[in-house]
Amino acid sequence: MIEVLGKEAVRPVTLHRPAAAPANPGRWSVEAVQTLLDLPFDELMFRAQTVHREHWPVRDIELATLLSVKTGGCPENCGYCPQSAEFDTGVKAQKLMSVEEVTQAALAARDAGATRFCMGAAWRAPKDRDIEKVAELIRAVKGLGMQSCATLGMLESHQAQALRDAGLDYYNHNLDTAPEYYGDIVDTRTYQDRLDTLAHVRSAGISVCCGGIVGMGEAPVHRAGLLAQLANLEPYPESVPINSLVRVPGTPLADSDPIDPLDFVRVIAVARILMPKARVRLSAGRQQLGEPVQALCFLAGANSIFYGDKLLVTGNPDADADRRLLDKLGYSTRQVSVQQEEHA
Repeated sequence: MIEVLGKEAVRPVTLHRPAAAPANPGRWSVEAVQTLLDLPFDELMFRAQTVHREHWPVRDIELATLLSVKTGGCPENCGYCPQSAEFDTGVKAQKLMSVEEVTQAALAARDAGATRFCMGAAWRAPKDRDIEKVAELIRAVKGLGMQSCATLGMLESHQAQALRDAGLDYYNHNLDTAPEYYGDIVDTRTYQDRLDTLAHVRSAGISVCCGGIVGMGEAPVHRAGLLAQLANLEPYPESVPINSLVRVPGTPLADSDPIDPLDFVRVIAVARILMPKARVRLSAGRQQLGEPVQALCFLAGANSIFYGDKLLVTGNPDADADRRLLDKLGYSTRQVSVQQEEHA
């Protein structure tokens, strides 16, 4: 068992808990999380792998594919994002893709082995008419027997309910970083705005996909703060994507120093310890990590990857490369009914 150390140092936001959501057994202080991050590497890996094996089948990796269904032109100024209209990154604004286009992409992803199909749209907050169109996309994906996920920006409560009524399984809305560092990354929305959207999603009965980005110039304490925020959500997210910043020319963070690869593995390991029943996903930045670091991340408890040659508008290892890596490691990919998401 892992002991929760220290007194609460972050104020968690209570979200409504659906019956099947993972329970949050305690509160994590930033100091307690930092203590875990600072453990000797072998001890941290041992603890993470122990927790992982208590809750998940070993060598089981979920494959999820992410498609940008509406690219570019976002009015937000998130410093990491090439889709912001404020930055000259070469990304051109495009209209929402058609049902036929999305269906073809989802079918190709399913045939390649993906079980979850995620759709991203570069909106600050969708209008109700946008939600109606996305609902059609969700129904098309569900018709293929896949889990559906969407990331569309900030939601109102009735919009979250409309997405749930269309069959949406997961909604992604990342916290990005610790609350005290958030203003250094984006100032067109607040941290509470993000938490409010998560509350609307949870209240609608949609599973939460929520993680963050490391390598944005943050201090180690900010990584601890992000992990504490995620773990202290009530309940914690069912899916936790951990991104390594992809430094895109034209964005304010393009010249950020990359995170040390072993520090990235530490973040994965602590996420596993804090949120034992969550799918911890290796997300953006896998190309720059390379195979050995990815293998360490799996050992640390990552059990999901984004699968396909592009993540929204940035590169990702191609499917063949991922298959070769998983074969080398002797891992299996997840082939279960997407109608019955179960945690061990």
